[in-house]
Amino acid sequence: MLKPVTPDMAPDAGAISRTPPLNYEAEQALLGAILMNNRALERVSEFLLAEHFADPVHGQIYAACQLLVGKNQIANPVTLKTYLSNAPGLQELGGDAYLTRLAAAAASIINAEDYGRLIFDLHLRRELIAVGEDMVNDAFETEIESDAKGQIETAEKKLFDLATAGQAEGGLKEFRVALIEAIEQAETAHKREGKLSGVTTGLRDLDQKLGGLHSSDLLILAGRPSMGKTALATNIAFNAAKAYREEIGPGGEKKVIDGAKVAFFSLEMSAEQLATRILAERAEIASHKIRQGELSHEEFERLVIVSQELHQLPLYIDDTPALSVSAVRTRSRRLARTHGLGMIVVDYLQLLAGTTGKRVENRVQEISDITRSLKALAKELNIPVLALSQLSRQVESREDKRPLLSDLRESGSIEQDADVVMFVFREQYYLERAEPGRRPEENEEKFNTRYADWQKRCSEVFNTAEAIVAKQRHGPVGSVRLFFDGQYTRFGDLDNWHGTEIPTE
Repeated sequence: MLKPVTPDMAPDAGAISRTPPLNYEAEQALLGAILMNNRALERVSEFLLAEHFADPVHGQIYAACQLLVGKNQIANPVTLKTYLSNAPGLQELGGDAYLTRLAAAAASIINAEDYGRLIFDLHLRRELIAVGEDMVNDAFETEIESDAKGQIETAEKKLFDLATAGQAEGGLKEFRVALIEAIEQAETAHKREGKLSGVTTGLRDLDQKLGGLHSSDLLILAGRPSMGKTALATNIAFNAAKAYREEIGPGGEKKVIDGAKVAFFSLEMSAEQLATRILAERAEIASHKIRQGELSHEEFERLVIVSQELHQLPLYIDDTPALSVSAVRTRSRRLARTHGLGMIVVDYLQLLAGTTGKRVENRVQEISDITRSLKALAKELNIPVLALSQLSRQVESREDKRPLLSDLRESGSIEQDADVVMFVFREQYYLERAEPGRRPEENEEKFNTRYADWQKRCSEVFNTAEAIVAKQRHGPVGSVRLFFDGQYTRFGDLDNWHGTEIPTE
């Protein structure tokens, strides 16, 4: 019979004592190099901070050097003496004499960066140990407010922050470097079949207006309910994933030629519902028939064939409800590291929660935090982020139902942070619900004329939609007319859908 485990039976945590990874000699050598030649600081200041030193006194000396050099003053044992004479811990090491000994133990300026990288690596190792200890301690704590999944997300965020810490990829770059990057982007667009510099939407006229979905851009796709914004986002995500192609470079590196691997965060619909939409659109079978099993033998065979074609599609769906923007960032980083990532879709913005643990005064402020975070994520991963957004009800009170930028909910921050703002508008939706009735004062002839005008307008906009580009940093604004089939929730180009010419205005 097994005995229950009790705290006194747990392994003695103090039985094995290990010293945290550190190297005081490397810290002394680097500080000595800085004291002898302040130019050594330039080689490490981009990634090394005072808190990265294992010895707090060394961290104080490094911070004092940064402060003096930042003021265009010389940092050496003589000048530091004034600022560090009363520093806690320095007297135990020898006081002013210790600064002189550091200068005597200087590494050469050539080796300064190597010593800095070593110090930083050891700091990361100590932080990794701390994260592991926190994970263990948090897991032992059973609190109602903190469940296991939340602890895992917190641990993942800490690990990813560690993984990306100290990257000195930013900073100033020469204009010629930026110019070469711009030329390479133009060359890629020139060679690409659609002549696009960004990720294709699969819709010719929209691609022509936007030039594709550009890297590091935050794009907002907004509309009133039943306008088809989720359908359009799903179509764009599918088209981008379907167009994905890569090639192997001369050095063995992978290079994306077209399309993108797509992460779709669906906070409103389940993954199964999104998959059903894509299946319905590709197999040309009404989605309600798929859900209810009302399929003929021929339709079911067609569905199986289409599902096999879509099996390898590089489209990843996360349908976790009430997801936080920090969780979106963590999961996107993870997917980018493990499988690669070229585009993110969020459906939709107002269902995202703000940064975990961050108090906000109102919803507008929270939306501002979310849009800034999504824009930062787009820049960090260098991919487009397409976020859907709701519109306010004031659209319904106007005679012209076409949305405006001012109709965006919490519009100030969304409009400001977004690189592109698009609206989906289907006039057919409103016309079908505005069938004219006969007025008491009009005769039959006038009513028939007005009714005929309504019928004519309905026929002109039948199975059409508008993508209204209301804001675009890199190109023109304007409206793009699209084909829309509500039965299959499918968007397409107006003039070549199944070879059928649809009248345009």
